[in-house]
Parts: sequence; C-alpha cells; structure tokens
Amino acid sequence: MADHYDVLGVSRDASEDQIKKAYRKLARELHPDVNDSPDAQERFKLVTHAYEVLSNSDERRKYDMGGGDPFGAGGFGFGDIFDTFFGGSAARGPRSRAERGQDALIRVDMTLDEVVFGAAKSIEIDTAVLCETCSGSCCRPGTSPAVCDICRGSGSIQRQVRSLLGNVMTSQPCGACRGFGQVISDPCSSCRGQGRVRARRSLDLNIPAGVEDGLRLQLTGQGEVGFAGGPQGDIYVDISVRAHDIYSRQGDDLHCTLEVPLHDAVLGNRAKIETFDGEVEVQIEAGSQSGQQIHLKNKGVTHLRGSGRGDLYVTLQVQTPEKLDSKQKEIFRQLASLRKSDEIKLTKHTQGHYSKRKNK
Repeated sequence: MADHYDVLGVSRDASEDQIKKAYRKLARELHPDVNDSPDAQERFKLVTHAYEVLSNSDERRKYDMGGGDPFGAGGFGFGDIFDTFFGGSAARGPRSRAERGQDALIRVDMTLDEVVFGAAKSIEIDTAVLCETCSGSCCRPGTSPAVCDICRGSGSIQRQVRSLLGNVMTSQPCGACRGFGQVISDPCSSCRGQGRVRARRSLDLNIPAGVEDGLRLQLTGQGEVGFAGGPQGDIYVDISVRAHDIYSRQGDDLHCTLEVPLHDAVLGNRAKIETFDGEVEVQIEAGSQSGQQIHLKNKGVTHLRGSGRGDLYVTLQVQTPEKLDSKQKEIFRQLASLRKSDEIKLTKHTQGHYSKRKNK
C-alpha cells in the first residue's frame, strides 16, 4: 500500500494546514471534470484516502504507529467523496420491493430398483408460498401502496453538503420508505405485509433413471417465494440410494453372486434368478468353477445420459458340502477312486483366473 505522506507529497512532520493545502491542490488536479486520464480516478481514491487518515489526529497517530485503520475514521470520508464524484451514491430510482426467494436443499431416499428405471416421488416440504389474500402486493385487498411524501416516489433523498472542494450533492435512500418510493399504510393481515406466508405443500419429483448416490439435482424456480411475491428460489435435491440386499452397482453394471451346489457345478444345470426385469433363467455349465461369471446384457441400470442400459454379471460360487452322511461319503470315496489322476498341487496365482464370462 502506498505511503499516505508520499501520496500527498508532504513530509511526515507536516502540519494540518500543509496536509489540507496539498490535498486541495491534488484533488483539483484529479477532479474528473478537468482530468480524464485513465489513472486519474485511482489516484483520486488514493489521495482522498490518504487525506482522510492524516487529517484526523487520532487516525494519523495510529497510522504513524503502524496500526491505523486503512479506511479512516467517521465523518465525511473517502467513500462519501468518491461516491459523490463518480456516481456511487447517485439516485438510481426506487428499488423493487420484491426479492428473490431463498434456495432449499432436501434429501430424497431411493431404492436400487427406482434407480434402474427412474421414479416419480411426491414429498411434503415446509416453505414460503405466495399470499393468496393479497397475491404478493403486501396490501390489504382493495388498497394499494401510496407514493412516499418524503422522497415523492424517487426512493432517495438528496442533500447539499459542504466539502473542501465546495458544495456537493449527496444522495441517500429515503428513510421513510426505505428506498422503495412507496409506503404501505394498510398492510395485508394474512401475511403481515410480507406478500408470502409459510405453508406445507407437495412437491412432485420425476427423478430420472441412472442417478447415483450423492448426485445433486437442481429444480429451478421450485423453492420458496420471495418477499413481496418475488420470484421463487431453487430447490436442490440430494440423492441417497439405499444398499440392496443382493445387487451391487459398478457404474451402470449390476453384480450379484449365485451360490451353486457342488453337484450342479460338476454336472451343469439351469437356475432361475430374480432380476429387476423379473425372473430370468440362466445356464450353469458343467464343470463351472467359483469366480466364473454369467453375463446378462442390458439387465443393468439405465444410462443417465444417452440411451440403453448397463449389464448384469452373475458370479458363481461353488458350495462345498460341509456335512455328509455315510452314504454320501461313500459316493465321494468312489468318485475319488475313479479320479486317481487328480492331484493337489501348488500353482502360480493369476488375477481373475476364473473371471471368464459366458453369454446367456
């Protein structure tokens, strides 16, 4: 930050009169009416800021000690002067009473089958809705806002202020109407002049297929009504998907495990499984091993963007019997004697050795 003394071109022991004289000289040189150079506005800000600090004995002392307030003390300060010259406080007409409503965040729980195909849900929310009595006008029915007597509808009050540079005009929001230019003398009793009331309403959601846990959807213009019937805010919907007892999701593909008795894995069989599309029959090939997969196309989750669906992968898990009666044990002994060539041996581990996929 530039040193205030350097900005004004005075020494650190300059008197108040010297500081004032230096400021007047620079302010006239940088006045927008006489200086239209590109950097004049920024230099005028620095000069005014420096003068505001150094012309106040308390602020100057703090500044000299290294702890001064960079925005100076009270009174007719830098912000007032700068806004006067460059239109910061110039009258812009009355401001609108209506304001945009706030946004809201809600969570919606979904099951996996709702995610696969999409779902229509209706939820109840507490929010601000348009006042039916006054339709957002804030006035008692049959009445209307009156033009403010103080500012005559302009929403602002102009005053002439004496400054170091002469008499200047300042503009401030009207305190009587708070800048609206109108006053409501007979407010609506239902909403107490707010133009909106708190109510519980139903919100219908059409959640597309393919959404994921943690996804946030935006419903534009579905939030609360703003003050004085202003436009509605937005609603953001956080999706929470409950875990399924059988199926897990990887991308848009679904995975499950099919426990296969040992004899069916050896001899082969057909099995019926329940999918989100209904019951489907799959083929268990003879000699199937644990880890092999049955691939069912287009039985997964519908793609959120684009068309089509993911696939379903059924991983086989061969079940070795733990308890056998004497007859069953004898059968296995006979099988073992018939397959004496089979050996128990150590082999190299291969990642996904049994991940061979079979089409239905």
